[in-house]
Parts: sequence; C-alpha cells; structure tokens
Amino acid sequence: MGEQQKHRGADAHGQHFRRSGPSTVTGSRGWDGHEFTSAAGTRVHAAILGPVGAPEVVCVHGLGVSHRYFLPFAQALAPRHRVVAVDLPGFGRTPGPRRALDIPGLSRALADWLHATGRWGAPLVANSVGCQIAVDLAVTASEPTGPLVLNGLTVEAGNRGVLQKVAQLLLTAWSEHPRLVPIVIGDYLRCGPRRLWQTLRHALDDPVTHKLPGVSAPAVVVRGTRDRVSEYRWATLAAELLPRGHLVEVPGEGHALNYSAPRVLARITEDLLTGGR
Repeated sequence: MGEQQKHRGADAHGQHFRRSGPSTVTGSRGWDGHEFTSAAGTRVHAAILGPVGAPEVVCVHGLGVSHRYFLPFAQALAPRHRVVAVDLPGFGRTPGPRRALDIPGLSRALADWLHATGRWGAPLVANSVGCQIAVDLAVTASEPTGPLVLNGLTVEAGNRGVLQKVAQLLLTAWSEHPRLVPIVIGDYLRCGPRRLWQTLRHALDDPVTHKLPGVSAPAVVVRGTRDRVSEYRWATLAAELLPRGHLVEVPGEGHALNYSAPRVLARITEDLLTGGR
C-alpha cells in the first residue's frame, strides 16, 4: 500500500489549522439536532438523531447528496444508536473549495472531522461513492477505523466510462422510493453540476479494487438485487477482496437502501456491530 497517509491535524489541502469543538443547534425535519464543527478547513455540518450517550454510528453520503437521505435509516437505528450523518466539504450544508475534492481529499476531510468531534473508531455506514471514501479512510489512516457497512459500493474495474455510469444511475433510479427523487435533485442543485461532474470523474479514477485487501476492519458489502450501479459480480468480488468482509443482498431493492429499505439496512448494521451474520 505504500506509506500510510497521516490524517490527523491537516485539512483537505494538507495545511494545518486551529480546531474548535462542535456547536449544536436544535433539530428540524425529523432530526434531533444539527452540529457544526471547524474541521477540514471548513465548517462541517452533521445531522444527529438518537439518544445522548447511545453508541454512535456515522453515515457517509454518496455522489452529490447529503445527510438528508439518511433520515429513514437514522430513524430505524435511533432507538438503540445515536446516528450522525455528516455533510462532506462541498455537499449539503458544508462549504467546500471551488474545485471538488478527489476521493483521498474527501477521505482526509472525513478523518479530520472524526478526530475533531471525538468520533474516530465509530462504525461507518456509507452509500455509493461514500463507500469509496470509507475504504480509502480505512486503508490510509494511521490508526484502526471502526466497522464498515458498504451499501452500493462503487466502482468496479473495467467499468469506468462516465456515460455508462450515468446510464446505470438513471436505470437504478426506477428501483428507488419515489420520495427519494426530489431529495436527490435538491441536493444535486445545491452542490452544482460542476462539483457533481468533477466528483464523478474522481470517483471513476479511484482504484478501489486495489484498496479493499488493505481494509482490516470488519466490513459488510450490501446491495439491492435491482441495483444497476453495484452489480452482483462486482459486489461478490468486493466482499472476497475484503479480509474480514461478506456480502448481503436485499431482494427487490435498488441502490440507496438507507432510504428505500432503512429497517433492513439497520438490521444488517446491527448484525455487523454485534458480530452476527
């Protein structure tokens, strides 16, 4: 893997900065609260749901979206866990640099926020491109990460065409819950087409297959059987490459299980955390 990337104490551009503790405001639209933390060279937003003092789970969003589509999953998990859905730089309510960060840059931003908020080692539940960010974090961090739930892991080797990937996203959209569509469109408009396009290109250039064997944390690859983005053959390969990984399929569902099948994903997450299969 080469020399490990040091995450602690630097922003997404490698510059050191002063941190401040998180500040929290009251919740809205189903969340208990919204947290803002000086980290990664910006003001990172995260939405929170669940009992204070309960074990925390951190959600990592996919391409162009934000904390918003994790609300159903958070509601399913919140009775037993405190769910924290972060907006990475340039997405949701977190300002980002003019040019979109690549996968390692987003991974470093996530790592710095985890350290700044004292959440290092918390389980990570990621979707789509967020899985690539979580994998990069797990293999480049200077200390062990928490367990990984990789829901709709992308991108498979040999399928790196931008137009083909866009077509897959459009096809799998028919398998998602109808209420997810306006959430995704709103988030896409908020981050803007330029950042969306640049991030997609970065994701397609990310050699995730080479990173998976270096993930030491327990991990589960999850896919809906109607997911056209994370196909069965690719999800199977990814689970085999993970030293402590396995695959779980959810019949009849698509790409964003955190929204379309939140209770099922919550059960899979809890099985991983308790050592069950």
